[in-house]
Amino acid sequence: MKQRVITGILAAILFLGLLTVGGIGFTLLILLLALIGFFEFVRLNQIAPFSASAIFGYISVAYIVIPWQLYDWSHFSNFQIVWITMFIFLTITVVSKNRVHIEHAAMLTLGVFYVGIGFHYMLLTRLAPEQWGDSGLYWSLLIFVCIWLTDIGAYFSGMAFGKRLLWPSISPKKTIEGALGGLTLSIAAALLFAWYSPDRLELVEALWIGLAAGVVGQLGDFIQSAYKRVRGAKDSGILLPGHGGVLDRCDSWIIVFPFVHMVQLLPFT
Repeated sequence: MKQRVITGILAAILFLGLLTVGGIGFTLLILLLALIGFFEFVRLNQIAPFSASAIFGYISVAYIVIPWQLYDWSHFSNFQIVWITMFIFLTITVVSKNRVHIEHAAMLTLGVFYVGIGFHYMLLTRLAPEQWGDSGLYWSLLIFVCIWLTDIGAYFSGMAFGKRLLWPSISPKKTIEGALGGLTLSIAAALLFAWYSPDRLELVEALWIGLAAGVVGQLGDFIQSAYKRVRGAKDSGILLPGHGGVLDRCDSWIIVFPFVHMVQLLPFT
């Protein structure tokens, strides 16, 4: 428990420091987390992490994570990137004479977009509105705080009031009462952000963002739990002592950030 607390505090200080500064420091951090996350995904699928197909996966993740549109360099459309990635993975199955078989190609393609798109939108949220002053930091903190308080609220509400299991076949300890507690805290956090800065965020918009982070964030947690259960793994990795791997810590992040952009809950989507 002591190791878990110390690791959590140090990681939080580093992450929040780079998030606050933004720019190249935060970009490199997000890129590093994405590459480690893809490495964990590859390992979970029992694919050699430094094979030719995996290396192409790292390159693809790195390309997707960087928000090229902010730098007036976006040569390929989203559909073209999807097609090129799929085409190259499928070509590898042919060139390797099926040593890299179709199931591996499919999982690597899924991993590239699961990890890459999630971290892309984290970086886009922090960097996109920098011309508006500190707005990028504001929107990033809003979503991160909602996600973190969802986890905290679910944990303590579950411990104090949890009686009815939510989804025992996937996560045997999570309860309905815990999920509702996490959702409540997420909405409350978003409303506080709106109260603090009403010129940026209206109460109704805050309600929707808090609801999205609370519901979709917990779904992201279940997605990772379900996946690890299929693979017979407790954690995705061992990067953070007492906390598991990058995908264990970021499972909600890589689902919530794309979601709030795609349903246009942020002003610059």
